[in-house]
Amino acid sequence: MPRASAEDAARTARSIVETATVLFAESGFAAVALEDVAAAAGVTRGAVYHHYGSKRGLFTAVVARLQERVASAVVASADQAGPDAAAQLRAGCLAFLDAVTDAAAVRTLLVDAPAVIGWAEWRRLDAEHSVVHLRDALAAAGITGSLLDPLTAMLSGAMNDAVLWLAEHPANAAARAAARRSLDLLVDAAIAQANAGDR
Repeated sequence: MPRASAEDAARTARSIVETATVLFAESGFAAVALEDVAAAAGVTRGAVYHHYGSKRGLFTAVVARLQERVASAVVASADQAGPDAAAQLRAGCLAFLDAVTDAAAVRTLLVDAPAVIGWAEWRRLDAEHSVVHLRDALAAAGITGSLLDPLTAMLSGAMNDAVLWLAEHPANAAARAAARRSLDLLVDAAIAQANAGDR
């Protein structure tokens, strides 16, 4: 019986965070009340508090879940690119661009999250998920020494800004193609620098 209760609790927690993910993406953090989440998830407000403690706690769980989803997409795409490190880096970067421009991710991860959970927590979650894979991919492609950490930070920042730019051009295939080509140019430049041995 306790095992069934633990499974039920885990299922309820997942349902709450999945529901909150949709609501925060649609309306933004400020416009969503815990009562809204509870009603949409078919649970009590007390259940939401029990699992997440507060609206900020629930939002933090949503951010972590979206970060995990993006990181999974990046890793899967890089793995499918084959054994070439440069191809893996490029595929992972493009997958990041696509995953974060998903409607559920861009508003929550890049607009609301830094303000709601704070830059320090946002950067910590980002570093644990997408950024660690980006750093590893850059290192595998030959970026080492003193350039690795700043280049990781700059490329990550460029990709985040590209996502925000794309959010201003929804459903614009030309804008997406231009963003992807621009990202290719940045990755190519990084790889060329590594190949030149100027570290």
